[in-house]
Amino acid sequence: MASATSSTVDDRPAGADVHLPDTARDLVKILVTGPFGVGKTTLIRSVSEIRPLHTEELLTEASAQVDDLAGVREKSTTTVAIDFGRISLPGGIVLYLFGTPGQERFRELWDDIAYGALGALVLVDARRIDASFDVLGLVEESGLPYAVAFNTFPDAPRHHTPEQLRAALDLEPTTPMVTCDAREADSSIDALLALVQHLIDHHPPEPR
Repeated sequence: MASATSSTVDDRPAGADVHLPDTARDLVKILVTGPFGVGKTTLIRSVSEIRPLHTEELLTEASAQVDDLAGVREKSTTTVAIDFGRISLPGGIVLYLFGTPGQERFRELWDDIAYGALGALVLVDARRIDASFDVLGLVEESGLPYAVAFNTFPDAPRHHTPEQLRAALDLEPTTPMVTCDAREADSSIDALLALVQHLIDHHPPEPR
């Protein structure tokens, strides 16, 4: 079925849209990425201080033949372009959050969205860790520093140790790995802060 991409904005009060804070000093582009159905749209919606932009389409029978719905059978929509939001952090840091589509068929679009980003938060679903391998490969190929956040779905397994999860993803010892609940703003902000601290500690900005 052919249809135009639908761009939607959350139905929030007008007060949710704010101007860039006067304290803004460092404006940083961050990717929020991960496999299909991992919670990227949810995370951006939960933390954004402006009305987040979503470009979603209903899943169709045709897309179901292409996209792997294992573990996310209840999902009815998918991002086909970007999600976008903004959040201001202490110290004058403002993050512009760009959520990427999670399917391999959007690879070319992913490369375009990644241009100019300083880092990536990779969301992972512990119920289907192997679904994250392709996205992690994309991030590593791009050379972007990244942090990994396991989104805590209610039925996700709890018996894995952090060491086992890190080994399953073949993460470098310095790569941050945290858990978060993408539905909760504070939890999602903590995951973003882990990425920002990683960028500060290991990838300091070049002198101006």
